[in-house]
Amino acid sequence: VQLVESGGGLVQAGGSLRLSCAASGETFEDHDIGWFRQVPGKEREGVSCISTHDGSTYYADSVKGRFTISSDNAKKVVYLQMNTLKPEDTAVYRCAADLSMFTIATQCLTGRFGFWGQGTQVTVSS
Repeated sequence: VQLVESGGGLVQAGGSLRLSCAASGETFEDHDIGWFRQVPGKEREGVSCISTHDGSTYYADSVKGRFTISSDNAKKVVYLQMNTLKPEDTAVYRCAADLSMFTIATQCLTGRFGFWGQGTQVTVSS
């Protein structure tokens, strides 16, 4: 599976961005797709994940109520709609994919994905 992220950029606090993760290669419907973010010097954080099979989702507490993950299986694209952005959301956001093997929460919390994109920078100014 090849993954390409897009949609990052610079936005003011309170603004919105929509990230896209376009997948190619293998079938899409039986995979889990996740969004992770990392800031230099900090641990990688599982932001949100979705099962393309049954649509189950997981959100980190830090983004609940502000971010929404969705999947367009026909287009093989997963979106992360980010609203009410905060400066602490600034990070490189990477999407990841792998076959569904665990619960979506476990997948997101452990980060056990075999395929990763290059990442897209999100910067939120105060």
